[in-house]
Amino acid sequence: MLTRTIALALLLATPAFAQAAPPTATLAENPDVAAATRLFSAWLEGQIAYRGLPGVAVGVVHDQQLVWSKGYGFADVASKKPMSADTRFRIASNSKLFAAIAILQLREAGKLRLDDPVVKHLPWFTMKPAGPDDGPITIEQLLSHSSGLQREAGDHWSSFDFPTEAELIKLMPERQATFPPQTRWKYSNLAFAVAGLVVEKVTGKRWADYVTANITTPLGMTATSIDNPDPGLATPYASRTPEGTRRILPFMDASGMAAATGMTSTVTDLAKFISAQLRTSGPNVLSAGSWREALRVRSVDETWENGSGLGFDHARVKGRTFVGHGGGYPGNTTMTRVQLNDKVGVVVLTNTNDSNPGDIANQLLATVGDAVAKAAKAKPTPLWDDAWARFAGRYRSPYDDGVTQVVLLNKQLVLLSANGPAAETKVVLEPLGEGRFTLMAPTGGGPVGEVVRFEEKDGKVTRMILGDGWNTRIEGW
Repeated sequence: MLTRTIALALLLATPAFAQAAPPTATLAENPDVAAATRLFSAWLEGQIAYRGLPGVAVGVVHDQQLVWSKGYGFADVASKKPMSADTRFRIASNSKLFAAIAILQLREAGKLRLDDPVVKHLPWFTMKPAGPDDGPITIEQLLSHSSGLQREAGDHWSSFDFPTEAELIKLMPERQATFPPQTRWKYSNLAFAVAGLVVEKVTGKRWADYVTANITTPLGMTATSIDNPDPGLATPYASRTPEGTRRILPFMDASGMAAATGMTSTVTDLAKFISAQLRTSGPNVLSAGSWREALRVRSVDETWENGSGLGFDHARVKGRTFVGHGGGYPGNTTMTRVQLNDKVGVVVLTNTNDSNPGDIANQLLATVGDAVAKAAKAKPTPLWDDAWARFAGRYRSPYDDGVTQVVLLNKQLVLLSANGPAAETKVVLEPLGEGRFTLMAPTGGGPVGEVVRFEEKDGKVTRMILGDGWNTRIEGW
């Protein structure tokens, strides 16, 4: 069975190394990072000029630091007020991430469960199901866009008149779910508005008060607020008309929809929020386990290219997975996106509706983000003993008599199924020292992540122990 798993695994092996101390120079001073910022700036300045965008503020985060940030264009065109990393924007649906964190905090406190039916906490949540035997909608389904609820709670994106909590309560019995729960990924602002009302009901606090006290203040996000007509806000511009003009849009209170779309923040503050997602020790607003739950995929769309964790969206871009969220509010569009393995994230905030912040975020990740990820990797020190070459050879499984080859590369051992389809099909033995290794593979089958060691007798290698099983050393075939 192991050999079959290995035959399916595809991994371009790289030498195993022990971690050395990180570089002493700051990441922003790295020549490749500096070059990438110039490349990205040249690209974005061209976009602003030729598309007539008012302004864009961006930031790149590595782990616990904001490596680089910059404002482009204007926060207000008429007065030529420059854009900066501290300009404030309505971050729109990035607000949903805070709703998920609030729910998980209450779960950690034992005040609710993710599988609680919503009606347990909100007795008025009596909308009509899509089918007669759908079962109740749960809190987890609200947060993962798998509840089947309708996208909106009314015409507020057209009328700019967002419903109050009382109006949401009155609306619910008149609504019918679009799909049964857990049927498909379906984005819903209404679901997150309801999640915010669950928080209010359980805590007895207003939504804005709870988030400020329990999330933004502990994270030091001092410029972040909820539905506050802040004088530091960027002027919000509508999409450019064919005549080249842009209408200024009014400030709008999200009211009962605040948990879905009502927050205001800055690049600097959202960098602190990204760092909280990457923190594995020290003060935080969630335990490491809850962060993992929030960031794990719960539902995917029909293309399997996008989906949701708890609040956090997942996107596949050029074969890599990113978590974060986009947002759109009248006159503001935003994007946060994080590559968890590299501990690199970006923030893109814009003050118009036709800026395509997702595209800007992708370009920022492909240039500055990629340079930061490479510069942040510690210079490796090889962990290798030339005597380990004796482990190379063929090993037969008692399970099915399949043969696995241990192949010696350049100071590295890899496993290769003898009947594997290609030479690049290999699984790495990462050295732990003293003849012990960790089996690493791109798939979860077999003893991935477990210890591999070799038994010897009379100076000869006799068996390869893989986790709790073994293969016997053989000569020939």
